Amino acid sequence: MPSDLIDLPNVEAAAFVVPGALRQAAVEHRPRILLLYGSLRERSYSRFATFEAARLLDAMGAETRIFDPAGLPLPDGAPVEHPKVQELRELSAWSEGQVWCSPERHGSMTGIMKAQIDWIPLSIGAVRPTQGKTLAVMQVSGGSQSFNAINQLRVLGRWMRMITIPNQSSVAKAYEQFEDDGRMKPSSYYDRVVDVMEELVKFTLLTRGISSYLTDRYSERKEKTETLARRLRLDRAL
Repeated sequence: MPSDLIDLPNVEAAAFVVPGALRQAAVEHRPRILLLYGSLRERSYSRFATFEAARLLDAMGAETRIFDPAGLPLPDGAPVEHPKVQELRELSAWSEGQVWCSPERHGSMTGIMKAQIDWIPLSIGAVRPTQGKTLAVMQVSGGSQSFNAINQLRVLGRWMRMITIPNQSSVAKAYEQFEDDGRMKPSSYYDRVVDVMEELVKFTLLTRGISSYLTDRYSERKEKTETLARRLRLDRAL
C-alpha cells in the first residue's frame, strides 16, 4: 500500500462518523475489505480508482488489501496451487467485503477482471467462500458514462451470493479525472466514489455478524435434512 494511503486532500475524513451502537465493534474489529481491479496497464485508471477507494476505506476505519492481478494465470490454465491463485483465494477468504473495479472494454468488463472472479470458487466442499460478504462495484470508461461493466459485475456478485450494495460508481472519461501521480481529482465522480465506499462500510458493519442468517436458505436446509435421512437409512441397512 502507498505511504500516502490516508492522504485525502479532497475530503474531510472527520466526516465519517460511526453511530455509537456500532462504534466499538468498528474499532475493535475493523471491516476487512479486499479490492480488485481489472487492468495491467502502467497507467491504469481502474487501479488508480481502486487505490483511491482504499484510501477512503482506510479513513473510514476499514482494513484493506489490494490484489495485484499481474501473473495470475487464466482460469483452468494452471492448478489451484499456483501461488497467485492461492494468494487471491486467501485474500477473498480473509475479507468481509470486496470492491470490484473494472475498465469497460468492448462494452463489457475486462478479461483480467473476469479471470480474478472466476478463480474465486463458489463453493469449497460445504463452504461458500463469498456468501454473505458485501460487495461494491465500480467501473472506469474512456468515453461517455456507461454502466455495462458494473451491471455485469452485479450479476456476478449475485451469482457469488454476495450482498451487493445499491450504490455504484461509473467514472466517465477517466483520463480527465486523475492527476499525473494517479490521484483522483475533485469532482462529482470523486464524490460518488466516497459515497460508495461509505455505503460499503455501513453495509459491512451492519451485516457481517448476521450474514449466515441472511444467506440461510430453506431449500438448502431441506436438502441437508434429506441427505442426512438417506445416510441414516443406509447405515441402518448395513
